[in-house]
Amino acid sequence: MNTSAMQLTLFTISEPNRFNIVELLKQGSRSVSDIVEALGIGQPQVSRHLRILSEAGLVKVRKNAQQRIYSLEAQPFQELDVWLDSFSRLWEERLDKFEDYMSDFNGEES
Repeated sequence: MNTSAMQLTLFTISEPNRFNIVELLKQGSRSVSDIVEALGIGQPQVSRHLRILSEAGLVKVRKNAQQRIYSLEAQPFQELDVWLDSFSRLWEERLDKFEDYMSDFNGEES
């Protein structure tokens, strides 16, 4: 994932209502009315947030008769996961070094 795409993903989901919509869609596809009911916010707000999520490439929509059904687009989140995982490995290494240091430090005090 390029840096600007990652920034767009993070910026887009940083808004609390959009984050909540993403969390809801992790459980499966939903219609706009299902999202409105689950989150307790107005339909115009939900539609606006879904449009923003869609423009950012984070959700996809399909029509089912009169309803629009939204689901997550997996690729941006998979790429974000890979990027975040690199920090996890970094912190594990740092914590291992800290643990070694503390073991050495505690051994010297005895």
